[in-house]
Amino acid sequence: MKQRVAAIVGGGVIGGGWAARFLLNGWDVRVFDPDPQAQRKIGEVLDNARRSLPGLSDAPLPPEGRLSFHDDLAEAVRDAIWIQESVPERLDLKLKVYKEIQGACDVSAILGSSTSGFKPSELQQGSARPGQIVVTHPFNPVYLLPLIELVTTGANQAGLIDRAQDLLRGLGLFPLHVKKEIDAHIADRFLEAVWREALWLIRDGIATTEEVDEAIRMGFGIRWAQMGLFETYRVAGGEAGMRHFMAQFGPALKWPWTKLMDVPEFTEDLVDRIAEQSDAQSGKHSIRALERIRDGNLVGMMRALKARDWGAGAVLNGQDRRLKAGTPLAGDIDALEDPGRPILTLARAVPLDWTDYNGHMNEAKYLEAFAAATDRFMELIGCDAEYIAGGGSYFTAETHIRHLDEVNAGARIEVRTQMLLGSGKKLHLFHEMHAGDRLLATGEHFLLHVDLETRKPCPPSDRIEAAMARIAQARAGLPLPEGAGASIRGPS
Repeated sequence: MKQRVAAIVGGGVIGGGWAARFLLNGWDVRVFDPDPQAQRKIGEVLDNARRSLPGLSDAPLPPEGRLSFHDDLAEAVRDAIWIQESVPERLDLKLKVYKEIQGACDVSAILGSSTSGFKPSELQQGSARPGQIVVTHPFNPVYLLPLIELVTTGANQAGLIDRAQDLLRGLGLFPLHVKKEIDAHIADRFLEAVWREALWLIRDGIATTEEVDEAIRMGFGIRWAQMGLFETYRVAGGEAGMRHFMAQFGPALKWPWTKLMDVPEFTEDLVDRIAEQSDAQSGKHSIRALERIRDGNLVGMMRALKARDWGAGAVLNGQDRRLKAGTPLAGDIDALEDPGRPILTLARAVPLDWTDYNGHMNEAKYLEAFAAATDRFMELIGCDAEYIAGGGSYFTAETHIRHLDEVNAGARIEVRTQMLLGSGKKLHLFHEMHAGDRLLATGEHFLLHVDLETRKPCPPSDRIEAAMARIAQARAGLPLPEGAGASIRGPS
């Protein structure tokens, strides 16, 4: 398949996040930004993304694409199939940039704008090809948060909209198609309402910046992360549901609780007060440190949602399924060219929540990784979910792990597995974990096949026996791998 190319026009915080999202999902990325610091800034964003994004996936990401920086806009966008504009929020500037882009880009390229405020019809005015331009408004950090507001007009053909959605999903994003344009789209209108009210609370001396933030993150912010607004209120209505909630709390909307129609004047006093309170609240951390704290928290929450296949976690699981399709981990034992060689049973990145206070992977997570590799090997020989549902499985009787080297968050690891013994009810596996050429750890597992009804050892199915016999025949005469048999006796 031809290498996919994305052009990033404007390499600030948002443009850098887009670059990381494309790059770490295997796209080549060309960046155009006249800022002489653009390469440094995007490099720092990429450092954070490489540390956090791969750990959201329990499947191997594709090899990282190639990043290049260009002084010529036409050169950057030529042959790109996706062009993401993230220049400052000035309509005249955006229209000027689009004219130059469309003079050089492929007519089939998608031109997405990161704008948080302008409507696509405003961006399309005077354009040579209005149907090529859509709003694709992301949320910071773009490399972690899945929501993209895809806002279109009647000028955009259905085929282009479908293609845009497919490409965004392929990046692990959630394209929310906003079919009727409005200023600031959907999500930022909510943020604007909360922002206005927060400014009044600070101006009137009712709350500090820290107290406003605590009210959000200790309460409804957590609820919103997994259920949103209306589903949260549906639950609040109890068994009677949403109608009861509206009847009970609807009248409160007539009370003067909020000042959403007014904005406090941005006086020097108000700006100084907010800046001073913010410095007192968060000034002990640099911006880069705050980004890493934010990223770690986001990854932890989204991985928790992933375990329940809910909200943003369901998006991540969908991306894992796409990544696993066609990877070397797909297939079964019959698909292996040489089953006597170590078999790739795990390929993934180390997530942030696998690291400990020393900054490297926690010893318990080595066991988790080796357990996942054992599960994958069981699937390869036929002990899959359907087989287990039928009443047979393997139970681990002994485990021995050697910790040989450390590995940090974001590092891509692989586990390769050898079957030292597979006969009757016994299964003896030896795993090696690598990060590139470095051997990080070995894990040795001895398992017994068990009847799940009697909970006693018993022989496996003929299919599993045949698969193990094929591997044993391919391994015949090979020595034990280094480190095997020291704590769990090797087969004689």
